[in-house]
Amino acid sequence: MTKLVAVLTCEVSINREDFDMTTQNILQSVSVADLRSMDIEDSNTHLVDVLPPDHFENVHIPGAKNACVFFVSFLDDLAMIISDKKQRVVLYGSSERSHDAKIAIEKMTRAGYLEVYELKGGIEAWRAAGNVCEGNAIDQTDDPQATLSLSDGNFIIDNDLSTIKWEGRNPSTSHFGTVEISEGNLRISNGKMSGKIEVDMNSIHNINLEGDELQPVLEAHLKSDDFFFTSMFPTAVLTLTEVTPIEPLWQTAPNFHVKGELTLRGITASLNFDMTVNQTEDNSLTLEAHFDIDRTQWNIIYGSTRFFEHLGMHKVFDLISMQIRINATR
Repeated sequence: MTKLVAVLTCEVSINREDFDMTTQNILQSVSVADLRSMDIEDSNTHLVDVLPPDHFENVHIPGAKNACVFFVSFLDDLAMIISDKKQRVVLYGSSERSHDAKIAIEKMTRAGYLEVYELKGGIEAWRAAGNVCEGNAIDQTDDPQATLSLSDGNFIIDNDLSTIKWEGRNPSTSHFGTVEISEGNLRISNGKMSGKIEVDMNSIHNINLEGDELQPVLEAHLKSDDFFFTSMFPTAVLTLTEVTPIEPLWQTAPNFHVKGELTLRGITASLNFDMTVNQTEDNSLTLEAHFDIDRTQWNIIYGSTRFFEHLGMHKVFDLISMQIRINATR
């Protein structure tokens, strides 16, 4: 135990990047070599893997217990492993880049654990050093599942699983609702995407006035020639003309930039926005985008002070916010 204390003590550093301003504690760490020298069987020392259980089952460091930091029950799960918050705990996560162990240390420090250390480089560093692992798939190459890899193909948009939400505003309130996709397709070739989405403008629906007698009045107004003139222009078309990757293609961040054209009310105007694309295990695609359009580009000028005076209560802001979520199958 004296050797273990010496090893841990010498690894404590007070570099600025190791100081966490949330917990006001120094983030203490140990190296792979230090971990190899520790007696994990000692009852006062615990090695904890903070990754999801399925990853732990596939591969983990011998002697480790699992408490996933992504679970809301993390601290409760940890309490089942560690009976005394004064006991020594070494945590490890995925890699040097991943913040899993650091976040776990912050949570534990706030909860009163007194001696918590991070394994530098996580299980990636442990494996890279040639150390033994345990689990059901220790020979598999580890995929961190952080960046997107798209396979080429043609995809048909699933109208039932895809949604377009809108929100319009005026000085006193806002209205929001949906409009339905009638059909669409996407194509991926060499990591780039193109496609076309057709929207049924007669399906425009208001949500926030649901049950109010003004709901059908608003919907009729939106379909009239004051706004989308759906009797003359029942379909809107969004064409994705140039969709380029935003490297390094993080799966949860906007990872593609779209240059496209929107044909609405018989007018075609350019449209640029970022979107987040993911590919599921069955090779379906999901696309998520949030952006504003200036409706006056499509001659929808009702209530705009750029075109009218003395509007009084009839003012309507020019920007409409759009939220598009697409699900497409191969």
